Amino acid sequence: MLVTTTFHFEGFRIVEYKGVVRGIIVRAPTISQGILGGLKSIVGGTIGAYTDMCDQARQHAYDILIEHAKAVGANAIVGLHYDASQLGGTTAATEVLCYGTAVIIEKSGTD
Repeated sequence: MLVTTTFHFEGFRIVEYKGVVRGIIVRAPTISQGILGGLKSIVGGTIGAYTDMCDQARQHAYDILIEHAKAVGANAIVGLHYDASQLGGTTAATEVLCYGTAVIIEKSGTD
């Protein structure tokens, strides 16, 4: 599956639009990530446990996006974007939304 943040692929043309596809995940830190993150927030600096959690959430949302695109018969996604937000007060859960437009592309005749 080819994926881009732009709206075209060099050397390909879009032959059909399948619609908007998305992957969404809501993820909360594990107990150990919460403890490590809390301690790190006291002393300052990069919070590696939270970085890992956010990276895993983005990857999971991306994987769901790819499955959604395959389910609608697409072979590519254009206009990929991520959005994230925090949910809840003291239980810091992170929502990650990954979305784009599913398309069918084929090599252009100019190659």
